[in-house]
This record gives sequence, structure tokens and C-alpha cells, in this order.
Amino acid sequence: MLDTLSNALNELTNADRRAKKEVIISPASRLIIQTMRLLQSEGYIGEIEYIDDGRQGKLKIQLLGRINKAAAIKPRYSLKVSELSALPEWLKKKLPSREIGILIISTSKGIMSHHQTIKENIGGILLGYVY
Repeated sequence: MLDTLSNALNELTNADRRAKKEVIISPASRLIIQTMRLLQSEGYIGEIEYIDDGRQGKLKIQLLGRINKAAAIKPRYSLKVSELSALPEWLKKKLPSREIGILIISTSKGIMSHHQTIKENIGGILLGYVY
């Protein structure tokens, strides 16, 4: 499942570098849909349209030109609530600055950014990053 997320994030990065207006991502798993909704709420991508192709579905995503890099973190690392203090270490490793970008974390309450997990004080699994 992480490979499909990795492919989806790479497709976003490559299409954005080529200054494309939209990209179609296939297959559209629940993890990818939730991740794209998070990126939409954070302002990295525009509208998301689900296309039912009779198989796994596709996502048509409007690009806004705001993605410099989007990638999955392999292997996945879990962060417990008590380990949220280790989050700044991950921010330094993966993001260019404290104010730029988000870490994508899978929690029991869904896919969230690192800002939301700190507010909610919950742990999860690091999936990827975007800036």
C-alpha cells in the first residue's frame, strides 16, 4: 500500500515540475484519497475528482504549482504519543525549514499533518512529507 502512495506522491512532484495543470493518479485507494484531501486542505493541490473506471478508480487532481517535493518515508516509522518529542528530528531530516512543509502521519483518527497530531496529542505512523 505504501508503494502506491509513494507512486502517487512522485506523480504529483513530477507533474508539478513539468508545470502541468492536472494529473491523473491510479489506483485510487482510501489511503491515497485521504492523503490528497489533506494536501488539498493544506493548500498544496486544488480540486480532486474521483473517476470510477469499473476497477479501482482514478483521481483527477488539479495542480496549483505549490509542490516542490512530495515523497513517502520508507520504511514506515511509528511515533507514540510519548515520542512526539522526536518529531522535530524528523522535521529537520525531511523538511527544508520549520515553517515550510508538512509531515503526513496516519493516526487512529485518519491521515493528519504533523501540526494536527501535535494539537490532538496523538501518535501515528509517518507516511511521507510535502513541501
